[in-house]
Amino acid sequence: MATAAQVAATFLSFLSSSSTHHPAPSSSVSLGTNPVLPVSLRAAVTGGPRLASRLRGRRVGAAVAQLPTAHPEVASGEKKIRWSSRAVRSFAMAELEARKMRYPTTGTEGLLMGILVEGTSGAAKLLRANGITLLKVREEAANVLGKSEMFYFSPMHPPLTEAAQRALDWAVNEKLKSGEDGEVTANHLLLGIWSDKVSAGHKILESLGFDDEKASLLAKTADQEAAMSPR
Repeated sequence: MATAAQVAATFLSFLSSSSTHHPAPSSSVSLGTNPVLPVSLRAAVTGGPRLASRLRGRRVGAAVAQLPTAHPEVASGEKKIRWSSRAVRSFAMAELEARKMRYPTTGTEGLLMGILVEGTSGAAKLLRANGITLLKVREEAANVLGKSEMFYFSPMHPPLTEAAQRALDWAVNEKLKSGEDGEVTANHLLLGIWSDKVSAGHKILESLGFDDEKASLLAKTADQEAAMSPR
């Protein structure tokens, strides 16, 4: 019968041979050396696409709770104006498009591109149905405004031009004049661009075949979309 000392020696020998054939994981694989995922990516991994989508929505809503207005009393009054989520996303995309075009400001042409990039509003669908696409608007914007210098870098949030601010204010005023509940939508925003005949956005729309008849059709559906717009 083996003694206790022999059993202990045999066990230690087994442990030694196991570590030789199955080395421990390298210390280089550790939490400290792995890149930390951003919140949105961690959400996508742990909570799936639905949770990630909700987080993205909150971030956009927090970034642009109210679009800029020349009338602060409208934003803070008893009847506070609420922009639809589609309109807010369109505005955010407008700034991004202005940066892509390397423009120093966000004009009505940027708002128009933002509506098309967002893509899900009634305004965007009407534009696409009439052959007005993002690529065509970009080309026309370059024709109307010219191309920016190759090495010019736009600011993070290119400020609005006077025409773009007028378009936003027009959209708000039209919603107020209607006296109906609901939100200011991307439809109102597109109609605001069209209302300013000297703006770059109006000129681009006109050159691509948009007219008063199509604007009237859009106006009929604007309040419908406002009532149905997702919160």
